[in-house]
Amino acid sequence: RNQTQKKIAPESGGAWPIVGHLPLLGASRLPHKVLAAMADTYGSIFTIRLGVNRAVVISSSELARECLLNNDKAILGRPKSVAVELVGYNYAMFGFGPYGSYWRQMRKMVMLELLSNHRLNMLSHVWKSEIKMFINGLYRLWDTNKGKTNMVLVDLNQRFRDLALNIIVKIISGKNFGVDSEEGLEFHEAVREFIEHTGSLAIGDALPFLRWLDLGGQEKAMKRNFKKLDHIIQRWLDEHKQKRSKDDQDFMDVMLQVLDHEATKDCNYD
Repeated sequence: RNQTQKKIAPESGGAWPIVGHLPLLGASRLPHKVLAAMADTYGSIFTIRLGVNRAVVISSSELARECLLNNDKAILGRPKSVAVELVGYNYAMFGFGPYGSYWRQMRKMVMLELLSNHRLNMLSHVWKSEIKMFINGLYRLWDTNKGKTNMVLVDLNQRFRDLALNIIVKIISGKNFGVDSEEGLEFHEAVREFIEHTGSLAIGDALPFLRWLDLGGQEKAMKRNFKKLDHIIQRWLDEHKQKRSKDDQDFMDVMLQVLDHEATKDCNYD
């Protein structure tokens, strides 16, 4: 009888007991440089251990294309994450949710109702107006502070981040606020913390049996951040439920309208 055996990519050397390759990735060298050095030794595909989890590392464009285009369903799943559980509404966020019936329904709704060409064209005035305000703001800053040199030092990284976030907020909620407003400062800080948390590796992700210790207070900080974001988003949602505008609809209006007409099956989220 012929049996097909799955080929497992070789594991990189240098793993520690229990914690695996985490000490190597957290050393003085940047993680991508550590992984590049491993690829020089073990080839364009190999595995590493992040605590109890095994991860496949691919450093070849051909293999990456094969995975993302021809075998995309095989890699749609992802390991459980403490951050997504605590600040991502227990995996209800479409971008972080596991592959399944709920994810497929949400993807269909997002593509048809939120990201269709018609919807994007309707919202094109948002990013156009925000970019115009962005340029006007830069000009006013220069005009006010140019001095004798006709030059002003500007942190463009921060300003482009603010621009992107303002466009997203306007499209989603219809809100229009600057970072100098109290609500703007509150939301920008909450989003910054959210991005940091979702991009971090908690002790419970790598070593679930040590999660109860909450070393470094990561989970406590995540729960605090979730309360901030949830309070803001709930306030926006309540406002949209009260006004229920049919003209100049933002994403929240569309989502509420869709949910009114078609209940989402296999969904335990509000």
